[in-house]
Amino acid sequence: MEGKANLEAAIEQLQNVEKQMRLAGDVAGTKKAVTEILQLCFEAKDWKSLNDQIVLLSKKRGQLKQAVTAMVQQAMQYIDETPDLDTRVELIKTLNSVSAGKIYVEIERARLIRKLGKIKEEQGLTAEAADLMQEVAVETFGAMAKTEKIAFILEQVRLCLDRQDYVRAQILSRKISPRVFDADTSKSKKKPKEGDNVVEEAPADIPSLLELKRIYYELMIRYYSHDNDYLEICRCYKAIYEIPSVKENPAQWTPVLRKICWYLVLSPHDPMQSSLLNSTLEDKNLSEIPKFKLLLKQLVTMEVIQWTSLWNAFMDEFESEKNLLGGSLGDKAAEDLRQRIIEHNIIVVSKYYSKITVKRVAELLCLSIQEAEKHLSDMVVSKALVAKIDRPLGIVCFQVAKDSNDILNSWAMNLEKLLDLVEKSCHQIHKETMVHKAALKV
Repeated sequence: MEGKANLEAAIEQLQNVEKQMRLAGDVAGTKKAVTEILQLCFEAKDWKSLNDQIVLLSKKRGQLKQAVTAMVQQAMQYIDETPDLDTRVELIKTLNSVSAGKIYVEIERARLIRKLGKIKEEQGLTAEAADLMQEVAVETFGAMAKTEKIAFILEQVRLCLDRQDYVRAQILSRKISPRVFDADTSKSKKKPKEGDNVVEEAPADIPSLLELKRIYYELMIRYYSHDNDYLEICRCYKAIYEIPSVKENPAQWTPVLRKICWYLVLSPHDPMQSSLLNSTLEDKNLSEIPKFKLLLKQLVTMEVIQWTSLWNAFMDEFESEKNLLGGSLGDKAAEDLRQRIIEHNIIVVSKYYSKITVKRVAELLCLSIQEAEKHLSDMVVSKALVAKIDRPLGIVCFQVAKDSNDILNSWAMNLEKLLDLVEKSCHQIHKETMVHKAALKV
């Protein structure tokens, strides 16, 4: 009781000093007075008084910005020293209310909300934690370090994915440009000019830019896995594969390269997939996993692939993916793999035939006539193939229908070539005649 009376007396004395300094506009003196008041409360372990003093001092008339900033920063150091969780949450909420709406302590507020969000998540309140984190738009904070901004947004994305809010997760992920991870960190930083915003150093617990790059792409893999967007998942794994720390360690790049191969095979046929397929085949590391090199070569080669023999050869590899990085390839993956092989085979058939019976197509694809027709129709609808099916005759035509202008142009070209040949032939005959006449005169 006596100790509390002494504390109140000491605080009252310092409050008088603080008032004099504040009214005199003495920044250093005011900062020293407010931090000493907080230090007294902390040393006495009087957490209620500490919270009350923070609110009281921040609401003083004409309180200096620098004093509020110093007070919030000082109190943040005490968060980890709190005796229990309730006291910690109470102190964070007090600091949060004090820093709300004050642009000069926006970074401190963001860090406080992140700490509070972490506590909520540990209590199993993921939805509350996600809502808390989304209140802060760190991308507008000029003084916050780039890595800290990225880490904060990634935390927002992760919480949205945890609560299965995929729409908001995509909106938040677009705040980060993938180009930011390719910035050269080795370049020396320019000294800030006078009047420029000074960017604060990131705290020690914030990961480096390359580690953040990996976290970003792992989160994007989680997002794209929800929609089974295999090509985008493949591009994410490709970006992880290009990280120097991954590329230098075979134990890390082998599972990533396996995933790249699988998702390339599972991706629908389009120019981007074709480009990625060829660039992956040129990778020297692929020779370390020959089975996957063979798999990709089969897709590049314009030959019909037998589904049963391919599945028997790769079934064990497909199943073993569950124990590797990124987990299994999903429930639909086996079905989609068969679909991609059928699509590949139809494209191969369209390259070799201009016309073919549906029955023969079904035989080549090892499908029933109805299934072959369905797959052909789906590919035509998705514009992956140009084809027409004459159902009464049972014939598939893979030729592109030409309009009248194209036909006339081709005729004109053919006539031009013919006249050119006639002219050359006449020239050769005339030349031979002249040579023969000259020989007779001799």
